[in-house]
Amino acid sequence: MPSVPPEIRLVGARVHGRVLVKAARKAPAGVILGFHGYLESADTQLARLEQMPGADGWTLVSVQGLNRVYRGRSEETVASWMTRQDRDEAIADNIDYVNRVVADLGIRRGDATVVCAGFSQGGAMAFRAGVRGAFGAAGVICVGADVPPDLLADSGAAFPPVLMVRGARDEWLMPDTFDSGVTALRARGTDVSPLVVDAAHEWTDSVSRAAGDFLLKLQKP
Repeated sequence: MPSVPPEIRLVGARVHGRVLVKAARKAPAGVILGFHGYLESADTQLARLEQMPGADGWTLVSVQGLNRVYRGRSEETVASWMTRQDRDEAIADNIDYVNRVVADLGIRRGDATVVCAGFSQGGAMAFRAGVRGAFGAAGVICVGADVPPDLLADSGAAFPPVLMVRGARDEWLMPDTFDSGVTALRARGTDVSPLVVDAAHEWTDSVSRAAGDFLLKLQKP
């Protein structure tokens, strides 16, 4: 009998994702890709996107993380984007996943204005999809998360315009971390709009209003 390896890695295994799509009420200004936070679902992020002023003029696409679990002892299914285990591989898988979502929507690079909007763990995902995605994002909305260090470490990474939001009472995203991310982006010549709102670690009405204003600036004439 051959020796049994202590660990086996499967590469290229087929995965199944869940994505919610809400069509615009009129000719869409573009597509907003939404990314939920840790132990949330695509439904939660879609509801946030819907609250942004002018969102009904965009096609809303809420992407759910591939790593699904039950919340506590309930039957509510939630998800996360990654853990420390196989982190780099998970990042690559997630970017491929988002690229496929965009491709399945029939959108090719340059076809539409695509904005990535995420909260908490999904904020980092919005950054990665916006910078690494094959579709050429026009903007990133990041709420309650800092800039992923792997992106800042890449001198060739090009960032689109960014709205970065932090709650003044956020106990997860500290002021120094937030400020250093803004400074690092500005040092690279990125058009970044930082905003601190009266909130904790949450997506509030004031965040939605700021996101709506940011979207207006990105719309093509």
